[in-house]
Amino acid sequence: MHRLQAFREMRARVPQKAFNWLVSFNSSRCIHSLPFATVNVEEISGSQPAEVHNLVQGKWTGSSKWNTILDPLNGESFIKVAEIDETGIQPFVESLSKCPKHGLHNPFKEPERYLMLGDVSVKAAHMLSQPKVSDFFTRLIQRVSPKSYQQALGEVFVTRKFLENFCGDQVRFLARSFAVPGNHLGQQSHGFRWPYGPVSVEALVTIITPFNFPLEIPLLQLMGALYMGNKPVLKVDSKVSIVMEQMLRLLHDCGLPVEDVDFINADGKTMNKLLLEANPRMTLFTGSSRVADKLAVDLKGRIKLEDAGFDWKILGPDVKEVDYIAWVCDQDAYACSGQKCSAQSMLFMHENWSKSSLLRQMNDLAARRKLEDLTVGPVLTVVTEYKDNQIPMVLDALERMHAHLTAAVVSNDQLFLQARLAEVIGKSVNGTTYAGLRARTTGAPQNHWFGPAGDPRGAGIGTPEAIKLVWSCHREIIYDFGPLPQKWETPAST
Repeated sequence: MHRLQAFREMRARVPQKAFNWLVSFNSSRCIHSLPFATVNVEEISGSQPAEVHNLVQGKWTGSSKWNTILDPLNGESFIKVAEIDETGIQPFVESLSKCPKHGLHNPFKEPERYLMLGDVSVKAAHMLSQPKVSDFFTRLIQRVSPKSYQQALGEVFVTRKFLENFCGDQVRFLARSFAVPGNHLGQQSHGFRWPYGPVSVEALVTIITPFNFPLEIPLLQLMGALYMGNKPVLKVDSKVSIVMEQMLRLLHDCGLPVEDVDFINADGKTMNKLLLEANPRMTLFTGSSRVADKLAVDLKGRIKLEDAGFDWKILGPDVKEVDYIAWVCDQDAYACSGQKCSAQSMLFMHENWSKSSLLRQMNDLAARRKLEDLTVGPVLTVVTEYKDNQIPMVLDALERMHAHLTAAVVSNDQLFLQARLAEVIGKSVNGTTYAGLRARTTGAPQNHWFGPAGDPRGAGIGTPEAIKLVWSCHREIIYDFGPLPQKWETPAST
């Protein structure tokens, strides 16, 4: 009731013209029929609700229970999600039990699947490069996770570039092995990347992702799991699961076998029961640190986490390019209403910046954001200043933080960089850290690692290293063919 009241209050503040823009789009941007799509974005409304189904054992299914999703801007019931309850998880367990522990493919088994998935990536990337498809997913993201068109489009763009990175032979290159000479003739050790499974009702690979990036995070992790030979079951926050449901349909249209992925809509209690009963070999979880810690215990540590970040930025003593720095700070803190795991959470500003127009410009940039074009929602921020002799206090504050995802050290001052940058980076652990005048905390593309550090459960995303770390394990095979030494005799017992 509180959420519905908040939606209604928010809706009351949105001018009718702006709201109409959100639910009824200009005909020049209207999509034509898309072969994979089962929804029409501009028609989703309280009077014409969309439906989201589950995928299990290669079949799309409904449910006896439908969860109603409220429009985040007006509180109308505009999406119906077929949610699985605790009595309905058995088909998912049975589906996963059909996949052996050694996976759907590996370097010795069905290597043709590496090529197939490379082809799927080619076709899916091409589909997302088409304006009508890109626009479809951009506006679908906007409907369930309100953010500006450019922010939503950026999510689609990064997803497409990721798929382009793993076209053709790039998938099999993820399974590249190495060989080391042995101790004698005929002996060699070979290291391989091996999938996790699953093998039976005790083993599965799962992906659980949050609401704020309904396409990019689940798609990148899903494809990484598939590339390495796993059979994943995917759960996305029900509020935004329609985006990945439509993306899965696109992947099927691009040649992905419908049996390769299971897709479940369920509440947290049901999903927890599924995980406990199935005893997963590996689970990827992106989201709340509290939930992550619970799952780590429940799953006996067989989990990788990309949890929440408390992300800091330090402005060095060299005050320059104030307009640009102010704009980046505004983007890092308030784009997507600050609902990014990489959002700028704390700003440490050298005292020299207090003499500049930075704070005024940041205030002006924040003030121009408005609900009408979805460039902002409710936000809260705190600005902290520091002096040269307070660097140890800043480092102590960084040490006390617990979520080490992204960070930025903004400076091109060579003396500061030589004296302080190494100290700051050397005494911090954030997994994705930017340094230099253009440093930021958000907007990670697909061409570098994105993920936390300082935790052995940490999961990365986007790069070959991230995919291999999260979605495969190391297997060593030692070939030892001989020959035996001449005149070998059985030695004495040892």
